[in-house]
Amino acid sequence: MAHSCSFTSLTFPATIINIMCLILFHGLVIMAQSQQLDDQFYGKSCPDLDNIVSSGVWSAITRDQRMAASLLRLHFHDCFVNGCDASILLDETNKFKGEKNATPNRNSVRGYEVIESIKADVEKACPSTVSCADILTLAAVNAVSMSGGPFWSAPLGRRDGVTANEAATKNLPSPFESLKDITNKFLAQGLDIKDMVVLSGAHTIGYAQCFTFKTRLFNNSGTGKPDPSLDTTFLSNLQTVCPNVNTSDTKLIPLDGQTTYSFDNSYYINLVKNTGLLGSDQALMGDPKTAALVKQYSDDAYGFYKDFPGSMMKLGSIGVLTGKQGQIRKKCNFVN
Repeated sequence: MAHSCSFTSLTFPATIINIMCLILFHGLVIMAQSQQLDDQFYGKSCPDLDNIVSSGVWSAITRDQRMAASLLRLHFHDCFVNGCDASILLDETNKFKGEKNATPNRNSVRGYEVIESIKADVEKACPSTVSCADILTLAAVNAVSMSGGPFWSAPLGRRDGVTANEAATKNLPSPFESLKDITNKFLAQGLDIKDMVVLSGAHTIGYAQCFTFKTRLFNNSGTGKPDPSLDTTFLSNLQTVCPNVNTSDTKLIPLDGQTTYSFDNSYYINLVKNTGLLGSDQALMGDPKTAALVKQYSDDAYGFYKDFPGSMMKLGSIGVLTGKQGQIRKKCNFVN
């Protein structure tokens, strides 16, 4: 059987070669796409863009501290579906089903109105110039930095998609999936295992609904018993705040109960102590490669801050539209 790429002097099973080729291909695509973006893209056409976006994000977080995590998650959920084209912001029409009401996003993803408000301010200053995709990217950067995390100059120049893809929301990692399945979803986007562990660190801020982890507390893997990897004190506290009744399903619990609104390395420290909230997060400690990275970042906050921007820029380069592709929407929830 012929393969589109080869590894000289090395012998691998066909399935392994296919996976390696897929990772190499996606990596090259991301590299090519990222080279089309430029952090000075709007330097002349919209010089006040950074100030407008940062002001809008600051106002939103001031009103609601949870919004920092929400904007970061909104960007992630956009990029993993159809690429970073702001398709998640589109309302449903008779031509396509929107992503907003897809299972991973419904009654969960938020912050749409913040991006729409910022877009309106940007349109006043620079009409039909800046894409919603770039505004969402910049909002994510500001959400991290305003929560105490690193700041980076995000490459810009994305254009907006003209459709949404509800079916492709299956590409999003789920808190109910195995580490293997989640890893494969990251690899399919051209991201590697290190990127997965680094980007998972975004769970240092934000909340999760009880239903996303409740089985760990009462019926782990259908055993009728709690997840044995959970710290016993942590388990007891969670069982109190998330009792095994349907009415607690939508109750919000902080992903990091110690420094809920601070972007730091507590996420990794919690995993080392077996106090990770989501089973999909705690699973990182069950594999030698991911566990080593978790331990590394739990001991080195600076290392996490240094690596996070790089993985975010790779995320932000997935499937971008540039040049004359797509459009610059005038409103983020509708195509022109």
